[in-house]
Amino acid sequence: MTLLILGHPQLHKSVANKAIVEEIQKNNPEIEIRNLAELYPDFNINAKEEQKALLRHEVVILQYPLYWYNMPAILKHWFDVVFEHQFAYGSKGDKLKGKKLLTSVTVGSVEEEYKPFGKHNFRISEFFKNVEQTAYFAQMTFLDPVFFHGTSSVDGFTEDEIRERGRLHANRLLGYIEKLV
Repeated sequence: MTLLILGHPQLHKSVANKAIVEEIQKNNPEIEIRNLAELYPDFNINAKEEQKALLRHEVVILQYPLYWYNMPAILKHWFDVVFEHQFAYGSKGDKLKGKKLLTSVTVGSVEEEYKPFGKHNFRISEFFKNVEQTAYFAQMTFLDPVFFHGTSSVDGFTEDEIRERGRLHANRLLGYIEKLV
């Protein structure tokens, strides 16, 4: 019922995303996880296979780190290749209609730094209008993004703290998903 598209290009180097994915796998192995970097290290995404995965599920989670205020390149490329005309949009492009899209993002900085005139100048939600518009255009139900702030050791968090908070984030996600299905 639920598909998680993992858009982290180097999961082995991640503490937060790795903890989230491991916790989800442990507590709900029925969630299908598609690790794009593992499946397509050459970026040669198989649109038909990805479309089949989308069609199998009613809830789609995008899990990725915020990179320069956007999604990693492999996830953007996934959208470019998979959300084809007459599949995701167009006169016959209603295949994703009614499916729920949830974005779960790890963010290095703390939440307080995302405000007007703050360190990052914008509210964190403002960086996700492109995903919201994509969901709208594909007739999906866009769910408010879920953010996991403070995932960077540069901001003073230890790996153990990030890992534990990643597990908590994963369990919040799982609780949210249970309410959706």
